[in-house]
Amino acid sequence: MKIGVQLPEVEYEIAFPDLIAMARLAEEVGFDSLWLGDHLLYDLAVGPRGPWEAWTTLAALAASTERVELGPLVASTSFHAPAMLAKMAATVDAVSGGRLLLGLGAGWNRREYDAFGFPYDHRVSRFEEAFTIIRTLLAVGSIDFHGEYYDVTDGVLHPPSPRAGGPPLIVGSIGERMQAIALPHVAAWNVWWSDYGNTAAGFATVKATVDERIAAIGRTGVIDATAAVYVKLPGGTGRQMGDYPTEGGAPLEGSPSELAGRLGEFADAGAAHIQLVVDPIVPASIEALGDVVALLR
Repeated sequence: MKIGVQLPEVEYEIAFPDLIAMARLAEEVGFDSLWLGDHLLYDLAVGPRGPWEAWTTLAALAASTERVELGPLVASTSFHAPAMLAKMAATVDAVSGGRLLLGLGAGWNRREYDAFGFPYDHRVSRFEEAFTIIRTLLAVGSIDFHGEYYDVTDGVLHPPSPRAGGPPLIVGSIGERMQAIALPHVAAWNVWWSDYGNTAAGFATVKATVDERIAAIGRTGVIDATAAVYVKLPGGTGRQMGDYPTEGGAPLEGSPSELAGRLGEFADAGAAHIQLVVDPIVPASIEALGDVVALLR
């Protein structure tokens, strides 16, 4: 089971050099992957806050690290024209030397849609068209597509991703309709911690449902099951998530050996990759979790 960490989003205003330093530290202590939320603006108790733009940051992280995989958890297909999103993904994959994991979703936070002028209606239908354009450009290199929401006339993606077929795709949803669109094509699916209760047993229940969907469509090959897992260390006061429901389970807590044991249960439940959502998300937490990663190894 691979182990990643989600870097700071809006918990505090992090200077960009400090974000790069944290990414390098995570690579140094043994994490397998780095993840960024693709968000623009939240309304929080302290007022409006937004993170650094995800794709620009991913390019910087790719240039500043050597080994770790990295990706958005997950990129909203609503924030960019789909062909442009494919272009950015291919570029980050090239900057990283083929380390991008491309998580995609339909988005949920209306506040940022309104603030930045993106349409909020029919998000799943828009995702379906955008997903078709993105995956085809990355895998094949060209597309001519005319839908209800998007038009691409003789689109060509050049230069292509450095990997044949493009970066692995991950769908960031366990919704039945979203998965019906994505499961025939993705390399993995992901579930957020509060959507399964933040327990290995809850994850196993979700995985059983998704496995049934995969079998029903006759998909061959491996589709990795992945999960965000909420971990609280001393000094944690809660991760900020805007209006997204966060009542769906308690964070994992304990000593390094206890945390390693709890996280190991996710591997036993069939998780191929987990992304730790850490509270507090500061350098000391990254260093402390390096011991947990070592124990899991």
